[in-house]
Amino acid sequence: MTWEVLSIIGTIAFAISGTIVAMEEEYDILGVYILGIVTAFGGGAVRNLLIGVPVTALWEQGLLFQIALFAMTIVFLFPNKLLKHWHKWGNFTDAIGLSAFAIQGALYAVEMNHPTSAVVVAAVLTGSGGGMIRDLLAGRKPLVLRAEIYAFWAILVGLVIGFELVKNPYELYLLFVGIVILRVLSYTFNWRLPNRRLQSPIKQQSLKKSLNS
Repeated sequence: MTWEVLSIIGTIAFAISGTIVAMEEEYDILGVYILGIVTAFGGGAVRNLLIGVPVTALWEQGLLFQIALFAMTIVFLFPNKLLKHWHKWGNFTDAIGLSAFAIQGALYAVEMNHPTSAVVVAAVLTGSGGGMIRDLLAGRKPLVLRAEIYAFWAILVGLVIGFELVKNPYELYLLFVGIVILRVLSYTFNWRLPNRRLQSPIKQQSLKKSLNS
């Protein structure tokens, strides 16, 4: 039951997230559906390839495809007055999808008796893979590559589940809520991982020319 609930939550959240990005980029209705489907199922497809699950398993999720299509249609038909806070809702649904799919991916790997390292990889790919494909198709810099904390929360999920720190459904639901809250806090307060900037020689030369001129 936990597995199915998380799959439904993640599918709806990422389908909505993909729809919002597509509408922000002014895609037509076909583009909206394509981007929504890719966002909802892309991460799971990549995960399956890497942990040894046949790709054809994706086509056995008929109910989830119907749920995703229904969610995308509802969002597409929303009146513009109800979509004033588009960007905020997009981030929130993305946080829900990240949390739900990261947990689902980790549970998938555990069920197949993979080691903790594979559990972490499955959590990251399932939680952020669809979003990465969505951003690339939309011509955006993927969230997972930004300094803002994103994939770290999926790694945390993989470690917690891989080391069996949570086991029963109630603990998994608490983990789900906790990761959503952490992701919302990370983009609200702009939490960032350490990074270093290194200017390329070309940029340095152009900067010197602009200063001299």
